[in-house]
Amino acid sequence: MKEFDVIVIGGGMVGLAFAIELSQKKNCSLAIVEPNTSNPSINKSFHTRVSAITPSSEAYLKSLNIWGDIKRKQVFVATKVWDQNSHGRLNFHAKDENMEHLGHIIENDLIQSALFSAIDKNKIEYINAKLSNLKKTDSGYEVNLDNQVSLSCRLLVGADGARSQIRTLSAIEVTERDYQQKAIIANIVSEKPFQQTTWQRFLSDSIIALLPLSENQASIVWSCKNHLADELIKLDRDKFNQSLSEAVEYRFGNLALESDRQVFPLIERSAKDYTMPNLALIGDAAHNIHPLAGQGVNLGFSDAKELNLQLLTNSDKVLGDFSVLRKYARARRLDNELMAKTMTGLDWIYKQNNEPLRWLRGFGMNVIDETPILKSFFQKQALGKSE
Repeated sequence: MKEFDVIVIGGGMVGLAFAIELSQKKNCSLAIVEPNTSNPSINKSFHTRVSAITPSSEAYLKSLNIWGDIKRKQVFVATKVWDQNSHGRLNFHAKDENMEHLGHIIENDLIQSALFSAIDKNKIEYINAKLSNLKKTDSGYEVNLDNQVSLSCRLLVGADGARSQIRTLSAIEVTERDYQQKAIIANIVSEKPFQQTTWQRFLSDSIIALLPLSENQASIVWSCKNHLADELIKLDRDKFNQSLSEAVEYRFGNLALESDRQVFPLIERSAKDYTMPNLALIGDAAHNIHPLAGQGVNLGFSDAKELNLQLLTNSDKVLGDFSVLRKYARARRLDNELMAKTMTGLDWIYKQNNEPLRWLRGFGMNVIDETPILKSFFQKQALGKSE
């Protein structure tokens, strides 16, 4: 049985980032276990899964020395929100916070590829296999893989996504909220430019986010009630293009699909425990939220950074020490749950379409938009800045 100090289950963006930082800062033996490829092929055309990377996450990726290796990044300097059922508007701009930009829209596969390329093979062993079983030992965990290989470690990190096997096998309970919605994602091309701005429109039965990939190309996330999503997916391309263009009031002229449409159910999950002795969950394995603000991977990077901070700060304790892991859990749970509850609350507010609530919603949006201190507070939350 091969022994490691730390085994990371999951070679996605968050798992790779955690392992790279730990390998750069601590002398320990590390393995990443991932059943799929962690090195996606990069095409000339845009991939459909993207993230809105905040300045905080940008700084983190720069600290890992991989920011410059990400091949395509679309900067955005503003975020504009408008509501179908009220007079409400929100307009955020980087200059309001004396910043150069609010973030970048980046394809997940490009971040993934840059992270994978940064793995130091002398410090991290990458194992292409699937986890089949776990066994708690006195000093950590025994990890059994589907290729009949067994490994042991003092600290096991679950970075294996929303349907985490680590979470299941270690019997960590999870709370779920089914939004009864589906998200349709696709890439589109527009007649009019997106002006380095992310756009969101709230409608009676859905929310549309337009995330710019270039001046006239964007990724859409259309979060719809289940019945509407099913109807939209069945439309031919021309009718879908028309429905999408109408839904955003032809603000960008005619919009047209550039990719296939993908659809997935929207479910918020939160692990009741982020940690156990010798075990920690990070990223979507610990929590995943409504995609409304595009915050998922930013929260995951914050988890990875905080777990490494606690491990390095408390280096006098043995790896996997429960008191150290609990400090990580306490530091991250509040932020993650606050973001999840904010997304749930926003989703509820925008689904209410009786006249008094519509008026109140629009009034509230405009109050925030016209009150610098309130506007700054909400913008900092979205940017992942607590100072």
